[in-house]
Amino acid sequence: MAVIKCKMCGGNIEIDQTRNYGTCDSCGSVMTLPKVSDEKKVNLFNRANHFRRLNDFDKAILAYEGILNEDHTDAEAHWGVVLSRYGIEYVEDPISHKRIPTCHRVQYESILIDPDYLMALEYAPDGYSRSLYEQEAKQINEIQREILSISRNETSYDVFICYKETTDAGTRTKDSVLAQDIYFQLANDGYKVFFSKISLENQLGEKYEPYIFAALNSAKVMVVIGTKAEYFNAVWVRNEWSRYLDIVKKDRTKLLIPCYKDMDPYDLPIELSALQSLDMSKIGFIQDLLRGIRKSLQTKKEAHGSSDAKEQEGQRSVSAAQYGALLKRAFLCIEDSDYKKADDLLEKVLNTNPECAEAYVGKLLIDLELKHESDLSKQRQLIDKNSNYQKAVRFAEPGYRATLQQYHNTIIETIEQERKEAIYQKAEAMVRHVREPGLLIM
Repeated sequence: MAVIKCKMCGGNIEIDQTRNYGTCDSCGSVMTLPKVSDEKKVNLFNRANHFRRLNDFDKAILAYEGILNEDHTDAEAHWGVVLSRYGIEYVEDPISHKRIPTCHRVQYESILIDPDYLMALEYAPDGYSRSLYEQEAKQINEIQREILSISRNETSYDVFICYKETTDAGTRTKDSVLAQDIYFQLANDGYKVFFSKISLENQLGEKYEPYIFAALNSAKVMVVIGTKAEYFNAVWVRNEWSRYLDIVKKDRTKLLIPCYKDMDPYDLPIELSALQSLDMSKIGFIQDLLRGIRKSLQTKKEAHGSSDAKEQEGQRSVSAAQYGALLKRAFLCIEDSDYKKADDLLEKVLNTNPECAEAYVGKLLIDLELKHESDLSKQRQLIDKNSNYQKAVRFAEPGYRATLQQYHNTIIETIEQERKEAIYQKAEAMVRHVREPGLLIM
């Protein structure tokens, strides 16, 4: 009988094909199970859950998404994405000894409206499995609300210093010493700096997330310190800079600066290799760092006149991330000709962003009962009068607008070519009729 690893503690759960849930032989937790038909699928889930239990949430998401690429109706894979997106780790309660969730990647928006959570509910194999998802989501939602409540009372930061504090042996890293020197230099220059060794010294370990979340979202600059490639990729270091990199992608006035020493810059994580990095061993390093920070802070000041505007921007960005996942699921449903489900998902997207061109393209495909956007150019009816096409063109970015207009132009060219071909064939038939009077002209 196949055995799947407990997503909470790593214990064993024997899979019973007659049930969609199981009990861990180690921690005793009852939990939902994935749809597994062979040993390969079991291994894929065990691998994804392994990454998440290690708090390597980015790798876990990729692993769960790989499963969804094969079967987007697997509720447990959607739930795995949710747990990774919110950075859920299960710890043992010292009193009840039950496994309870902690949140290492809080989001502005509630888990209860997360698109993958909604998909998990949609594809849950039975009512009991659905109730397990709902119970745990409500618990995570309460944790998230508490974290957000605490974080709102935190002061904002100019700079967030990201680094590895200790080695696997528990000794202090060289990175920590370098980070502390930079912290004092920036603090002496009047910057408000988040440096975990000092900023979190009065906080309990399991209560770090509210303060890290507040600092990540308020900081205008992140400085990532590293003397070894593995230190840049250490789980909690990567957790911080990857979260901040997502923020940078949505707010171009923010800046992430990788700073390395005693290593080749080509060994930086691929996500950081495209950024302008600084060699800490070079003379003038600190001046270059300060110059970059000053420039970013000035840009930020010009772009955002108040902290309220900044918070609203962050919330809008999170919404964009949420409807991006909904869009992906909608187009998968369109490929499967599940047009009703796809339309429901696209309506949720438009409720969040009423100017989403891709959503209107999806609704256009539904109107025409097509499976792929590329099929638009193969139509034999004009689409420029369709209201969804008109809105898509209206709200699309210039490059995408040109693509949409080209679909319509291709349709016109095809119709015109067929019209000319019909005229040519009719003319040719008339000529043959003159030559052969008994020939019937259609």
